[in-house]
Amino acid sequence: MELRTLRYFVAVAEELHFGRAATRLHMSQPPLSRAIKQLEAEVGALLFARSPSGVTLTPVGTVLLDEARALLEHADRVRVRVSAAAGVATITVGILGDGTDPGVSRLAAAYRRRHPGVDIRIRDTDLTDPTCGLRAGLVDIALTRAPFDETALTVRALRTDPVGVVLRADDPLARRRSLRLAELGDRRWFRFPLGTDPVWQSYWNGGRPREGPVVRAVNECLQTVLWNGTVGLAPLGHDLPPEFTVVPLADMAPSPVVVAWNDGDINPLIRSFAEIATAAYRY
Repeated sequence: MELRTLRYFVAVAEELHFGRAATRLHMSQPPLSRAIKQLEAEVGALLFARSPSGVTLTPVGTVLLDEARALLEHADRVRVRVSAAAGVATITVGILGDGTDPGVSRLAAAYRRRHPGVDIRIRDTDLTDPTCGLRAGLVDIALTRAPFDETALTVRALRTDPVGVVLRADDPLARRRSLRLAELGDRRWFRFPLGTDPVWQSYWNGGRPREGPVVRAVNECLQTVLWNGTVGLAPLGHDLPPEFTVVPLADMAPSPVVVAWNDGDINPLIRSFAEIATAAYRY
């Protein structure tokens, strides 16, 4: 059994739903289902009883859940002890958004100068989790955008960006100097999957429920605009292919760039990252 597969199993066992577990793990559902079926084949027994409303653990699954949790906790302790013995400090940073942002470049350079011996691991995430895996313990700190549910998190704003609506270049509204949300009320919008943070979903849908295709990544958003004439929101100042345009929205609150970490985390590398990020984004 691979540790990764056991992490998949624990996520499904805790969520009791493949779709929610896939969202939590930031993966699509089919490979998750295949991984669990393979694990059941290795164990030689069903781990879940499946139904249209979700899943429940079988007696074998209940036993494996206890053992898997213990194994994963032990693996994490081993990783920490080995890293400490080797003198290698690590920090995992989740990033959502444009990696070419000058603020990111300044932050990376400044952090390397301050901590030349630290192993910095980057986890690039899609649009379904604005915390970049913080709550699941996949990252130590997130460089992302708000707003989202900040429960049990510390969030520090770095910058705010005005927001516009992404349109196809030949859209009748594409030549406007600015728009208001009410002018887009009859349009189809791209949406995030069910289970996405409702605060995050509401912001990017202009504060009301919308109808339209479900997307997970920036490129999927652009493709739905290109192929279907769908609309959606994006921060201004990012270069897009010539097939698209972004028209500023006059009545939309700006989008904050933030750093976030779990409340009570006393890792000094995290606090240093937040301080350096604050300075890097002042320019």
